[in-house]
Amino acid sequence: MADPDPERRSLLARDGVAAHASVEDLLEAGGVEAVVIASPPEAHEHATQAAAAAGVTTLVEKPPAPDAEGAARIAALNPMPWVGFNRRFALGANCAGLLPDGGTIDLELRYRRFSWAPVSVRDPALTDLAPHLVDLALRAGVGAPHAVSASSARQDRVEIELEGGAGTARIRCACDRMYRESLAMRDADGRLVERRRVGGIVRGLAARVGSGPHPLVASLAAQLDELALAARGETPATLASATEGAAVMRVIAAAADSLAHGGEPIALAGTERTPAP
Repeated sequence: MADPDPERRSLLARDGVAAHASVEDLLEAGGVEAVVIASPPEAHEHATQAAAAAGVTTLVEKPPAPDAEGAARIAALNPMPWVGFNRRFALGANCAGLLPDGGTIDLELRYRRFSWAPVSVRDPALTDLAPHLVDLALRAGVGAPHAVSASSARQDRVEIELEGGAGTARIRCACDRMYRESLAMRDADGRLVERRRVGGIVRGLAARVGSGPHPLVASLAAQLDELALAARGETPATLASATEGAAVMRVIAAAADSLAHGGEPIALAGTERTPAP
C-alpha cells in the first residue's frame, strides 16, 4: 500500500501491510504485479504515469481524472490503465450492445453518502455517480455522443440527457437519497425490452436480515478478478479501458458545460464541446 498520510500508513503497518509513502516507493520495492489506484481523482494521473513507466498493470478508480483532458492523457499511457466502473459487474452486467437501434435507456443510481463513509472526497453527483451511468449508457449502445444536457438544483443531485448516434440515455443521480439502482431499455417504438432494479425500501430491509456478500463488495471483487486476468496477460471481458474512461469524461465535461449554461444542450464533435444549435 502507498499513502501520503502517515497515520493511515501506521494503521496498516500494524496489521503487517507494507506501507509506503508514495507510489514510486511502492514500485521500487519490487514484486508488484498490479496496482489499484483509489486515491482522490486529482492524484490519479501522477500515479498512473508512475505505474505505466514501471510497466505494471493498473486499475484506476473512477473518475479516471478530474477532467476530460486528464482522462485523455491517461488513455495515452502504455500500458494503458483499466478504469474501475464497477457497475458493469452489477446493474450493467451483460448489457453491452443490448439497446435496440433508436432506443432509449433510463438509468438511476442513488445512495446516501454517509453509508459509504468516504475518507476525504465528497464530489458532486456529476463526478461521483454519473460516470458510472454514462459508461453503462455508452456500453449499452447509445452510440457516439452527439449532444448532452444536464440539470441540477443541488450538488448532490444531477439529471443528464445524452443523445447518441444510435439512441438516447436519461440519467438520474443522487448522493443524498436511499440506495437504489435501476435500468430500463425501450426500443424505438417505446416497448420495454429490459428492466433491472436493485435496492429500494423493501430490498434494503431484506438485505439487512439476509446473508451473502454485500452487492458493492461483490462487484468490486469481480472487478479485481478481471484485473488479475489482465495482469496474467489475458483480455478481460468486462473491465473498462482508459479509452472508454476518456469517452465517459468527455460526456461529463459536456454535462458540466450544460449546467454552467442553464441546462443548454452541448454538442460534442470529436473532443470539442459547443452549444447545440
